[in-house]
Amino acid sequence: MIGEYQDHREEGFAVGTESDMVEIYQNLSKKPIVTKKVSSSLPQLPHNAHTSRAMDNTGPQVFTGNANPALAQEIADYVGVPLGQATVNSFPDGETFVKINENIRGRDIYIVQPSAPPTNQNLMELLIMIDAARRASAHRITAVMPFYGYARQDRKDQPRVPITAKLVANLLVASGAHRVLTMDLHAQQIQGFFDIPVDHLYAAPVLYRYLASLKLDNLLVVSPDVGGMKMASAYSQLLNTGLAIVAKRRTSPTSVESQYLVGDVEGKDILLVDDLTETAGTLTGAAKLVKEHGAKRVIAAVSHTLFTDIAHKRLQESAIDELVTTNSTIVRPIPGFKLTVLSVASLLGEAIKRIHGGESVSSLFDINGKSNKKNA
Repeated sequence: MIGEYQDHREEGFAVGTESDMVEIYQNLSKKPIVTKKVSSSLPQLPHNAHTSRAMDNTGPQVFTGNANPALAQEIADYVGVPLGQATVNSFPDGETFVKINENIRGRDIYIVQPSAPPTNQNLMELLIMIDAARRASAHRITAVMPFYGYARQDRKDQPRVPITAKLVANLLVASGAHRVLTMDLHAQQIQGFFDIPVDHLYAAPVLYRYLASLKLDNLLVVSPDVGGMKMASAYSQLLNTGLAIVAKRRTSPTSVESQYLVGDVEGKDILLVDDLTETAGTLTGAAKLVKEHGAKRVIAAVSHTLFTDIAHKRLQESAIDELVTTNSTIVRPIPGFKLTVLSVASLLGEAIKRIHGGESVSSLFDINGKSNKKNA
């Protein structure tokens, strides 16, 4: 015996015994089944309407966390869209809270967030913002990382250490990013850590225009260490200059010793190039060495600066006459030292416009007809 049967899904079949159900079934089976064609009152959408509406009829939306909101605003201004409204703050216990304050369903989203210090906080903000955008049904999410933190941990250089650059790549993909837009990676092979498209730009076009305006005579490009030789070679070709190199030995995580110089620097204007400086030990050591060998003037060009307090002191006491960098991270001024900060908003903004429009970004590597794609 089945007992009482309950089903609230259809009206008229509320409660009944087993015999009631059998009788109902027999009565229904005797009646002919009549079907009616009902015209739909819903509007008919054209073929691929959902896809085209998501990407073609609306522009990109640019959002930012707390890592570099000024740069994000500049990028949004260049793209010609208002900066997206989002709440990104921390609870008293340190957990990050994110809320997207506008509709992004079916939209092309770009989240500008360099993973600069405080590195873990800014990285976590980015991951949570990507997850929030994914759960809000964004059509495509691009992580715009002008500076990619943990890039120096790109290999196992000693036993039992992680490859954290690869871990960060995995986290970005797992959180829901469809694409990454970055600039001057410390190691180009990091692009291979991703299973999603990576657009890798270079700051060289921005730095080159400023350096060319200085009209330096008898210029020589110098790499402050062996690892930066490829980047220095690219700049020397762009500027049509000679090339020299400084060999160094790292004595601790915050200090280096410049040992010897390969190349003739006497009476020349020196351009030191590097992708990143944090404590400025490599740059100031190289500047001291070239000055001792007769260099006339020393200018440093660095893509990313993550200055610590010790870096400020070293630069103030160094032989460097001017340091040129970008606003990929927030750069604090250094009292008594000439620091020039160039904006990369137009470079990143142009890349966003082309990615959104399905256009090539290759021409962004060109400088006066010369390709800078060999840059490290």
